[in-house]
Amino acid sequence: MADLERIGVAVDRELLERFDKLLEHVGHTNRSEAIRDLIRDRLVEEESYGGKGEAVGTLTLVYDHTKRDLSDKLVSTGHEHHDAILASMHLHLDETYCLEVMAVRGRPAVLRRLADHLLGMKGVKHGKLVISSAEF
Repeated sequence: MADLERIGVAVDRELLERFDKLLEHVGHTNRSEAIRDLIRDRLVEEESYGGKGEAVGTLTLVYDHTKRDLSDKLVSTGHEHHDAILASMHLHLDETYCLEVMAVRGRPAVLRRLADHLLGMKGVKHGKLVISSAEF
């Protein structure tokens, strides 16, 4: 393990009690590891949204496959962005709705533009891009 630095943190009692309950609920063994996880999460978030490096993630779409040409547009977009879309999984939720989950990789700004394009298509009901830094 890397060299550890000890720090002191002043925290409001009520906030700390809520934090301890959360740690117990999610199974963290100690505050230090939980705080390290929070710091890592924040750093990855900053790198994935503001960084110029490569990001990885998932793009999830729930859409109405009966909307005219939507399925064809999704497939065409996948082919146009084959460099960013690594893989996809398609599920039929019912007679009308489908779930598409895409594994993506590329520059954060490119992934956000791709996500905005797909999420903005008529018939896409909901979706979300979740990205993380590919550079650890």
